[in-house]
Amino acid sequence: MKSDIFRSIVLGLIVLDIALGAGFAGRNTTLKADDDKDGPKYSQQDVFREDKQKFQPADVNHKNSFRHLPRNVIIMIADGGGFNHFRAFDYYECNQIPCMPCEDFPVRLAMSTYPWGGSYDPNLAWASFNYVDKGATDSAAAATAMATGVKSYNAAIGVDVNKNPVLNLVERAEQLGKSTGVVTSVPFSHATPAGFVAHNASRDNYTQIAADMVDKSAVDCIMGCGNPFYNADGKPRVTPKYEFISSSTWSALAGGSAGGDADGDGIADSWTFVQTRAEFQALATGPTPKRVCGVPQVFETLQQKRAGDAGDAPYKVSLTQTVPTLEEMTRAALNVLDDDPNGFFIMIEGGAVDWAAHANQSGRLIEEMNDFYRSIDAVIDWVHKNSDWGETLVIITADHETGYLTGPGSGQTDNGPAGGEPVEPVWNDLIANGIGNLPAMEWHSGGHTNSLVPFFTKGRGAQSFKGTIDGFDPVRGPYIDNTDIANTIFTLWNTK
Repeated sequence: MKSDIFRSIVLGLIVLDIALGAGFAGRNTTLKADDDKDGPKYSQQDVFREDKQKFQPADVNHKNSFRHLPRNVIIMIADGGGFNHFRAFDYYECNQIPCMPCEDFPVRLAMSTYPWGGSYDPNLAWASFNYVDKGATDSAAAATAMATGVKSYNAAIGVDVNKNPVLNLVERAEQLGKSTGVVTSVPFSHATPAGFVAHNASRDNYTQIAADMVDKSAVDCIMGCGNPFYNADGKPRVTPKYEFISSSTWSALAGGSAGGDADGDGIADSWTFVQTRAEFQALATGPTPKRVCGVPQVFETLQQKRAGDAGDAPYKVSLTQTVPTLEEMTRAALNVLDDDPNGFFIMIEGGAVDWAAHANQSGRLIEEMNDFYRSIDAVIDWVHKNSDWGETLVIITADHETGYLTGPGSGQTDNGPAGGEPVEPVWNDLIANGIGNLPAMEWHSGGHTNSLVPFFTKGRGAQSFKGTIDGFDPVRGPYIDNTDIANTIFTLWNTK
């Protein structure tokens, strides 16, 4: 259990805004471990479970009801986006930090992401450059932790370490009569959206996961890539490629017969299926169908996998114009879900941030972060026009860091004896090169790291996260754990 004294100290630091100042400032000198700043370990809360029948839509029957608030919950995840990924786009867009509206949210923390059996030691993380190279989560375990509040093994989709299904935020929202959705710039059966909807022992079972999401879940809106009839450039294939969805599930979707009982009335609720960019754009305004499944006419990613020199500067290679942007999909999904008088839950993922970072593609990283930030703008715009911060909670974070992105000249420096091993780690800042220009940066990995990631939140219940702080990092400041997302929302929603 967290120490009250420790919590008081950390909350005082938040008031002084240390979290933002240290978190985004970075360090350009050698760092020393500070044994006094290691906080107590996270203690998992028990996730409550209640039968769907106990919660009918009448429980929350008007906009300003104080039951089960926040009425709307929007979680936005930049897959693979560490502090320097956010910072890189800030420099590209504004030549300064902070730049984007979410960086001025009232609650700004860091977040640990390690999987079951792992840990994060803030002192060791800044005592050895290679510490974060070990013990990293994958997107499946991270999504499971954020969606259920339970740590699990890498590759787990909505199951615990014993492979038992665990209640997720989408299911809890459905119990409360809310509409639900997931949106991503990568295949909708990929790890992050799957972890919020499905239950499977392995993230690699794409076609099983897709079938469960489409035919067994009660989710109301699914949008993501994986179209078997189009390639990475949005060009039609001669032969379809059923990697992320089976031919039978696809045929049922296209034919209008897919979809199980989404509202508990015993009658199957079929999907309205959309594919073209114009169809996505049309959904952003006006009346919408009850359930929408949207799969753009492209294979793995909206843009990141398109042809051309992937190492070129941002937008040097023309974008594929026949597919929607993540922003357009976000606006469409919000319009589909926001008619529910009980509110909604949605997870929106900038999934290809991770794909660009795995490939160390600096230009395409900027493109993907740009689309993610434009989606944040769309969410904030929706709150201002259709809701308010008193009933809506917005969370912006990442599932893990990918690529070990730093400023130039970072790494281990040999300040030891002649001929000895490098002993002193150095983390240099990214260097701004003006608006519209790539900042100077450096990749140190093609995989995930165990680094802390940013966490921003605003709206109803946002201050609750200050009570879940797990420790203090000498560079990033106070941090929570990824399981605190679901457990805090579960607690908020359990208030009657």
